Amino acid sequence: MLGLRRPQLPPAGILLLLPFLLLLLLLLLPPAAPAPHRASYKPVIVVHGLFDSSYSFRHLLEYINETHPGTVVTVLDLFDGRESLRPLWEQVQGFGEAVAPIMAKAPQGVHLICYSQGGLVCRALLSVMDEHNVDSFISLSSPQMGQYGDTDYLKWLFPTSMRSNLYRICYSPWGQGFSICNYWHDPHHDDLYLNASSFLALINGERDHPNATAWRKNFLRVGRLVLIGGPDDGVITPWQSSFFGFYDANETVLEMEEQLVYLRDSFGLKTLLARGAIVRCPMAGISHTAWHSNRTLYETCIEPWLS
Repeated sequence: MLGLRRPQLPPAGILLLLPFLLLLLLLLLPPAAPAPHRASYKPVIVVHGLFDSSYSFRHLLEYINETHPGTVVTVLDLFDGRESLRPLWEQVQGFGEAVAPIMAKAPQGVHLICYSQGGLVCRALLSVMDEHNVDSFISLSSPQMGQYGDTDYLKWLFPTSMRSNLYRICYSPWGQGFSICNYWHDPHHDDLYLNASSFLALINGERDHPNATAWRKNFLRVGRLVLIGGPDDGVITPWQSSFFGFYDANETVLEMEEQLVYLRDSFGLKTLLARGAIVRCPMAGISHTAWHSNRTLYETCIEPWLS
């Protein structure tokens, strides 16, 4: 009968050395490649302009998804089309109710991209929201210092009026019921503007009101103000209004630094500029309805600020 050989066990000394040998082997192996890190981008909220809807921003949404994958982008679908003529304070309330829960879920902050009339809605939101957490407020071709020009929008809305006499309508209680009259700024009737404007004169701090100090403090919570516009816009008049410039009584454009609202720092512009928080990005060759679909404009003026 053949005998079976019993397996030979390694000496006890070898067993004791095994943990040290394994450790040495691990130290000699090349380090494993780190797992790819995916940046976490702040949510982006988009507010449309006059006669617009969320569909107008499909190209912008595509650009953000391509360059910052994973970004949560919300194009607010409120006050579309003719509803965008509703008084701006009514729109501020509606957009505010939509924005607040998005901000609440984003403790790291959010970005606002606000186009045309929507830029004024967003500036008012930054003024009245005590605890907003907006990092970048991107004002895309918005009449921040008001509008004073004959456009197709005005001709459709007020067909018998020209810009020289539109103040008779806009600076009446009835006229202030239309959004466009809330930021109509006639440089030849400044007293009427200051007394009658129920929106722009207030958020600019040009007229005293009990909330002025609180609104200024709220506005200064913003991390960065990005101003975008250009000379070929064709709608915003003067186009420098997108950069807080505007006409004087002789229709000569005074730049932001020459405006009383800046010199008095009535709502915080001078303070923002002093801390380096204002970015100006003028670009020629873009018409008003193409700002949110121009890829070069997006890459130059918008994408760098979507952290």
